[in-house]
Amino acid sequence: MMKISPRSNQRSQRGMALLEVLVSVLIFTFGVLGLIGLQARAITFSIEAEDRNRASLLANEIASAMWLSNNSVIDTSAGTPSWDQRAKDVLGPTAVVVVAPEATVPNSANITLTWSPPQRRSTESASSQLTTRVTLAPPP
Repeated sequence: MMKISPRSNQRSQRGMALLEVLVSVLIFTFGVLGLIGLQARAITFSIEAEDRNRASLLANEIASAMWLSNNSVIDTSAGTPSWDQRAKDVLGPTAVVVVAPEATVPNSANITLTWSPPQRRSTESASSQLTTRVTLAPPP
């Protein structure tokens, strides 16, 4: 039986520490890349939530205007704010506001805001939408 000397064992182990370090650096790199991807996605979700919050606040302003006038139809005569222009200022140049009276419920309307965030990729759905229904109390 052949006996392995400690010197030949050391020769066969030469370079193993370097290989282990390279493998651990590779695993660490994949972990860091995954975290960077998660951070980028979290930023995108945060921006979309901020846009949705702005749209909700604008829809609330429109509903407040309806409540103040006690009418579910928005007056677009001179001197009142242009809701489409306000939406473009708040949500971007593609924003559109549609206020449609609800046919089945008297004195109510649906407020729909539609916009396309500029940071959204073309592979995703093209636009975001928020719809709010406003029902006013019947006049006394």
